[in-house]
Amino acid sequence: MFLYTAQVALLSFHKERMNFSEAFKHSSQLCRFSPDGKYLATCVQYRLVVRDVNTLQILHLYTCLDQIQQVEWSADSLFILCAMFKRGLVQVWSLEQPDWHCKIDEGSAGLVASRWSPDGRHILNTTEFHLRVTVWSLCTKSVSYIKYPKACQQGIDFTKDGRYLALAERRDCKDYISIFVCNDWQLLRHFESETQDLAGIEWSPNGCVLAVWDTCLEYKVLLYSLDGRLLSTFSAYEWSLGVKSVMWSPSSQFLAIGSYDEKVRILNHVTWKKIIEFEHPATVKNPKTVVYREVEKRAVLGSGDLSFHHNLTMGSSLFSTQSKYEVSPAPVQVPVIKPDPERANPKIGISTMAFSSDNRYLVTKNDNMPNDLWIWDMQKLKLFVVLEQAAPVRCFQWDPRRSRLAICTGNSKVYMWSPAGCVSVHVPVEGSFQVLSLNWHSSGESMVLLSKEQLCLCYMETPEEES
Repeated sequence: MFLYTAQVALLSFHKERMNFSEAFKHSSQLCRFSPDGKYLATCVQYRLVVRDVNTLQILHLYTCLDQIQQVEWSADSLFILCAMFKRGLVQVWSLEQPDWHCKIDEGSAGLVASRWSPDGRHILNTTEFHLRVTVWSLCTKSVSYIKYPKACQQGIDFTKDGRYLALAERRDCKDYISIFVCNDWQLLRHFESETQDLAGIEWSPNGCVLAVWDTCLEYKVLLYSLDGRLLSTFSAYEWSLGVKSVMWSPSSQFLAIGSYDEKVRILNHVTWKKIIEFEHPATVKNPKTVVYREVEKRAVLGSGDLSFHHNLTMGSSLFSTQSKYEVSPAPVQVPVIKPDPERANPKIGISTMAFSSDNRYLVTKNDNMPNDLWIWDMQKLKLFVVLEQAAPVRCFQWDPRRSRLAICTGNSKVYMWSPAGCVSVHVPVEGSFQVLSLNWHSSGESMVLLSKEQLCLCYMETPEEES
């Protein structure tokens, strides 16, 4: 495996090395680390390639019956499913027994979604028009059917411990929720949801509370216990577009609700009342809020010409667009794009949120401020940092082990933020490599960077004194 190396300097001035692997082909942005962190699955048209994470050597190569449109590992990393929606097919492969394989054909019912159950021995297929969910057992080859699944943003969710499944249903023009016990797929609870047109459901990480939210036309968030009791109802306002995103904190202590009014409301887990409201103003006035602004410039680089100013980008050609972060003093104007009122799904409001793994920070993105990320301190419940990129943010994800945020904007760079500061690094892969999305390894020691047709791995080498 050939490695490219880039050195970057964080604001703490401790040096950190980032090694980049050579690029490999892939298609359809399908790239998944196995849950145990040992393998990397990628797809090239109808071929599934399984590599060793450390060496990137090919361990298994499987050929599917058609172009792969979805890939998912079983929880124990022993099996991997490939879904081909156009053909209504799912193929399952075994890493322990490469000669073993399974084919599931939904036939005329069609296929729109496929996923593993937490035990890694059952597959849940959703048929076209959401007529039913079919539960296939790999062990007994038995088949079970769950009727009336609702076609919505997120209508199926398992508890983190894998014991229970919540399913949103639509019967007789009413919303219902069924809770199943996963070890035998028996119905535990079935109750009507107090929603007009349910849009999504999500269990709290501790599996005690189920959050249910209504259509964006009706601002309503409902919280149910495991036995179907309604614990609380939250509504911030009426007669306007409402909930756009919902996110639990890893500790289950906070529920963040992003809305079309460009605000995030935080509910606490004791009373389920709002404890704070985060706004995303067009002008950041608080001088204690640090605003990092990416500044680009064209530069001519000689061999080994490396320049540091809190952060560094390394060009792979003579002419390179360098970027660095500059701290902008308050007040700072945030670029705002006015949404088109004539188009459906207006680009406004909080579409994406993510808590850091230690619950310390919350990052949010307001759709009509596409170049900016807002980082909130959840201990002090106030705005901590604003990151303003030169281009719209395409993807961001927290390091699963520490408070470190990786960001990409569709150019040849990857950006990192931590409480120590910001850094911009050019991905030194030959040719045009534009980072469209990224995904952290479970160890936090590496991440995969995806362009349209290529991928590479970025390995983080943190100095011993910082580890």
